[in-house]
Amino acid sequence: MMTVMRAPRLLLLLTVVPILGACTEDPAMTDTITVTSTAFDEGGAIPARYSCNGNDVSPPLAWEGAPDGTVAFALILDDPDAGGFVHWTVADIAGSARSTEEGVSPGIDGRNGFGRAGYGGPCPPSGTHRYVVTVYALSEPLSVEPGFNAADLRSAMEGRVLATGRLTGTYRRGG
Repeated sequence: MMTVMRAPRLLLLLTVVPILGACTEDPAMTDTITVTSTAFDEGGAIPARYSCNGNDVSPPLAWEGAPDGTVAFALILDDPDAGGFVHWTVADIAGSARSTEEGVSPGIDGRNGFGRAGYGGPCPPSGTHRYVVTVYALSEPLSVEPGFNAADLRSAMEGRVLATGRLTGTYRRGG
């Protein structure tokens, strides 16, 4: 009889615990940063000026809505249509920053997918690609080592992300 009573309790425990776990909120999902650019709208075309066909300078960006407790930001720009190819990684952006000017890095640049530090603009081999700028509000500076890449940055951010925001643009090379 003891064995029979334990089985339903175990089944109940195995059912209720995952449900309770799903109810806990991830802070990065409850607070959202709004990311914008004066160079292109959400889902809009990125001007050639910011690409490998133009001046290859970073676009101006702005963000708002960082939660209380934000002491730093980080930024990753990647191309999900090229397997997440990384065009820009920036760490340790000041917590008071709310924008960056065209061609100016707001923090410490990491290596991009081209193998160099700093911004590398859209340069798809063919077709139209999407480019996603993600801004992360952080609870503390990351103090990453020089030469870091996107994987290093993502690892350093674990447990420190308070909120995120995204801006997506598109670019078609030669078109």
